[in-house]
Amino acid sequence: MKEPGKAHENMKYRLADAMKQCMKKDPVEKITVKEIVEECGTTRQTFYRNFQDKYDLINWYFDKILLESFEHMGEGKTIREGLVNKFHYIEAEKLFFRAAFKNDAQNNLRDHDFQLILQFYTERIEGKTGRKMPEHLRFLLEMYCQGSIYMTVQWVLGKISGTPEEMATSLAAAMPAELEKVFRQLELV
Repeated sequence: MKEPGKAHENMKYRLADAMKQCMKKDPVEKITVKEIVEECGTTRQTFYRNFQDKYDLINWYFDKILLESFEHMGEGKTIREGLVNKFHYIEAEKLFFRAAFKNDAQNNLRDHDFQLILQFYTERIEGKTGRKMPEHLRFLLEMYCQGSIYMTVQWVLGKISGTPEEMATSLAAAMPAELEKVFRQLELV
């Protein structure tokens, strides 16, 4: 007998796969829950038992991919190495990211990505220093995270080119000097 949590997780992945199939045919804003469940071979009730809407599904799947790349950062690797891993994950799921990043609707992936990255870096800094991050440093971190996401979207949409390694190097080099100093002191770069 399957564990209830495992079956629930498997259904979420099936719905994510169905969403990716739908993304091959239509932009995110045109995809309906009806199309997703038909592609998945399940019901609307099952969809809504797992997700609030299609954007919640996209964000859940993105979290799964992003958390895998963040695990590498959490293993003592540098920010650049973590970014390389993130870009390799994105590259492997480029169709998904291209379709998701084109969407600017409520609950979109760009905003979600910003919140996750900001939280990750904040936890790393505050965890290593043992104190709350000063406001001026938070400002720099937010600005850096927004710029990082913007450049990631440009890369995913094909507006700039480069390998995952080149993108990671460029983003690491673009870090504000004061933020880079803190990351160096904390052995994160």
